[in-house]
Amino acid sequence: MRSEKEKELENYIQEYQTKVTLKKNSIPKFLSIEVADYILNNGKIITREKVKKSGKDGNAVIILPITKDQEVILAVEPRVCTKETVGIGLPAGYIEEGETPIIAAKRELQEETGYQAEELQVLGTGFYQDEGCSSAYNTIVLATGCIRVSNQMLDDSEFIHYFLCSVAEAYEMLDNGVIKSANSQLALWKAKEFLKKK
Repeated sequence: MRSEKEKELENYIQEYQTKVTLKKNSIPKFLSIEVADYILNNGKIITREKVKKSGKDGNAVIILPITKDQEVILAVEPRVCTKETVGIGLPAGYIEEGETPIIAAKRELQEETGYQAEELQVLGTGFYQDEGCSSAYNTIVLATGCIRVSNQMLDDSEFIHYFLCSVAEAYEMLDNGVIKSANSQLALWKAKEFLKKK
């Protein structure tokens, strides 16, 4: 990776790393667990716990944005539950009620990065994020011809630096384990053949 890009990324990572963790004894506001018994066709009964996000399944879109200059837009943000406490991956977000994955991708891309895409397309079929305890269904969207049209429009609890790099540098970060998000890894692998043609 280019040295100036390495330095930029390192600055973003340092800014968002967790300094101190202050544990709280409070009722969760975002995640909840739904417990149910399931009767199978073979007559067996199994009990399972299902994670809900704000009372919903948590269906999401993962966006692989490529600018008109053929740069990938990555998101650097706090991921405090990970060992590193900072994640580097693709922009992503929840699909709101009534939205298609394409509409959600368009909205999330502009909110998180300030970019709009000339073309958006779903890459293959979707996937479950963690089918053992969640029904969240994710869709990967390739966004090409992206141009910056506004500032980021982040929620008060969101902290995201977007990071531009070449397609080759994005795959270098994937191969070197810098991009650890399974969603981002899958999106980059699914797009690899398509991007080779460009």
